[in-house]
Amino acid sequence: MFNRLKNILLVKQKEADDRSNSHGPLQTRLATAIVLLEAAHADDECTRDEMNHIFNTIKSHLNLSNDCAQELIALADETREHEVDLWQFTNHINQVFSQAEKIKIIENAWEIILLDGHLEQHEDHFIHKLANLLRLTHRELIDAKMKVKQR
Repeated sequence: MFNRLKNILLVKQKEADDRSNSHGPLQTRLATAIVLLEAAHADDECTRDEMNHIFNTIKSHLNLSNDCAQELIALADETREHEVDLWQFTNHINQVFSQAEKIKIIENAWEIILLDGHLEQHEDHFIHKLANLLRLTHRELIDAKMKVKQR
């Protein structure tokens, strides 16, 4: 199933890349989706609202169709369950994304974490770890949090 999903995504990715200039490589899209899923699972509870938010974020920020976004999330979730090292995904993001794009990722992670209205210790630990892995400063982390809270 994993290979089938990957093949479907590769074909759809090629079609999407032909239509847009968004981050196209599957590895980049997959890394982004995995980071957002990790944010949702930081408190060991991923709600329907968090999954809907991830879907909408993936769809809009990566310029994907509904089907492609759903398939990417399914692939990311399966990959996330088998991989234990977040560094490999954030390292890829660091190589491909600009500082502003990495800040947008941390904002998206904050949105997911704060969706339920409170910040748990596991979530706080995760977001600080993520900021460190994305090579963001503490100031950038806090600015992103404040920006999300003001929305």
